[in-house]
Amino acid sequence: MEHFTALRVVEEKRGVDGCREAPVNFAKIYTLFERMVPMRSNKMWGLALLVIFLIAGPAADAAAQQTATVKEPDPFAVLLQMCDYLKSLQQFSFRGEVTTDEVYLDGKKLQYGMDMETLVKRPDKLRVNAEGDLVSKQFFFDGKTIILYDEAEKVYGAIDVPPSIEEALDKAHKDFGLRVALTDLASPQLWDHISRKIEHSLYVGVHKVRGVPCHHLALDGGDVHLQVWIDAGTKPLPRKVVFLQKKLEGSPQWTAYLSDWKTALHLADKVFRFVPPPGVQKIEFVPAKQPTAPGKEKGDKS
Repeated sequence: MEHFTALRVVEEKRGVDGCREAPVNFAKIYTLFERMVPMRSNKMWGLALLVIFLIAGPAADAAAQQTATVKEPDPFAVLLQMCDYLKSLQQFSFRGEVTTDEVYLDGKKLQYGMDMETLVKRPDKLRVNAEGDLVSKQFFFDGKTIILYDEAEKVYGAIDVPPSIEEALDKAHKDFGLRVALTDLASPQLWDHISRKIEHSLYVGVHKVRGVPCHHLALDGGDVHLQVWIDAGTKPLPRKVVFLQKKLEGSPQWTAYLSDWKTALHLADKVFRFVPPPGVQKIEFVPAKQPTAPGKEKGDKS
């Protein structure tokens, strides 16, 4: 299950949209010191510089030595801490402000936005509400069935799935090509899904995301370059995620700011049940196309 890339996509060109026959994808420096300080004799000027270096030198050396002794965190350790913390939460919710690039003619890009709300009740309930420039949909998993509801089109589709978040998402992706952004954060196997794809990692530093100090990590996974900002406080929650699709035309980028984390919830089961509104039509999901075996053509039964 490709959860590492699942974070980028709300859904592939299938899901409820795919139910129909045509699936709806950065010299000089001029020193002003002489102009600011009155001219003195060379001897006096030399003495002044000597005093400055005697005062400032040892302090600067001490600061440099102190900095050198500070060992920066291991990016893998920071990432693992985040995954373990999320795994320990039984019920939680968060909001996401998402922007995504869509590449069109000659590598030109358009950026679209979307607001998301995700609610998780382990081990078997998940809900996502998405509203944006291109999307107005709701995703429900109640422990038995996945429902994708398209409010704008007044249609919904249902898939019978295994009774756990991990297995349900896996089946929806493999059988129907359905992926939902940020649902990986609900997976108890999040560390495995991300770490196995990382080829290079870098701890960038502590940077703020909307006022919150965060560990900034850069992770390279071959086709995808991932940056994650993880809260540096007592709760190592992800605060920002950026995906860059390096090998796709135009190198589109997907960005999510994550906020309003609630980690001590008591969510009722009914939150995860879908009740079709009046006038809404149920339609069928179209199964994802399976890759053709090498050397086999369509219609070849041999």
